[in-house]
Amino acid sequence: MKSRLHTRQTTFRQLEIFLAVADRLSVTQAAQALHLAQPTVSTQLSKLSEALGGALFEQIGKQLYLTDLGHELQISCRDLFQVLDRLEMRLAERAGLSVGRLRLGVVTTAKYLVPGMLGPFCKAHPRVEVEFQVGNRSEIRERLQANLDDLYVFSHPPHELDIEAEPLADNPLVVIAPSEHALAKRGALTWDDVAAERLLIREAGSGTRHAIERYLESRGWQAPHRITIASNEAIKEAVTAGLGLAILSRLTLRHMAPGNLVELPVEGFPIPNRWYVVTPRGKQLSPIAARFRQYMLEQRHGSAG
Repeated sequence: MKSRLHTRQTTFRQLEIFLAVADRLSVTQAAQALHLAQPTVSTQLSKLSEALGGALFEQIGKQLYLTDLGHELQISCRDLFQVLDRLEMRLAERAGLSVGRLRLGVVTTAKYLVPGMLGPFCKAHPRVEVEFQVGNRSEIRERLQANLDDLYVFSHPPHELDIEAEPLADNPLVVIAPSEHALAKRGALTWDDVAAERLLIREAGSGTRHAIERYLESRGWQAPHRITIASNEAIKEAVTAGLGLAILSRLTLRHMAPGNLVELPVEGFPIPNRWYVVTPRGKQLSPIAARFRQYMLEQRHGSAG
């Protein structure tokens, strides 16, 4: 008779510890996240490895790597804990409680949009635990592909993946400059006025950069003087310091730089853009995730602009 995993000397706590280490590839960081002593984490990993009959990690130099068995277990653990989370939330709903865990992965610009929806929702559901991950388009795409979160917000959904994407809010991209810049004191501008300046642009993999490059290419416009900067906040500081102009989300401008920066009236702008709420096609959302998705869609008309 075959030995089954659940009949071996394996506990959910060991699997939880393993997943924390596997996701971080660091025993130290996992121990800190779980509020455990590092030797405790190492001991439980050893017991789990022995129960499964193979090494889960290998260390090369100072870097920890998953073995093939470790990769398989990581995927299965994620699936297992998602099923348990959904069960816990459904049982709580049957008892009339509004509890559970909500995992969100959003692109950088959407971090100014989603909290405005998340705040009232969490106030109405105070027992909901939220995990809020922010990254550029490439990073959030990787999380989507690995099915790490419940809901995702993109400005350019990766339609090459099997997903469902619903429009959430307008996200126009505008040209910004310091309020004292010479172009800010003029009237209507053309792209040639902007192209003569240095243009500060997000890193490759950013949804904002993807939208800008696609738009400029469609118009046959060039941006010969570029500087790449890897965050909206850093771009804002650089523009304020006079390093150049930038094209950013209008919502980003409103949130980060009241009075310091201004939107320039450039012909052909703003660039039309939009945020979407995205889920893998066929994903079984937890009751809380389904409720928040519906709440976001109900609020979308008020958040457009």
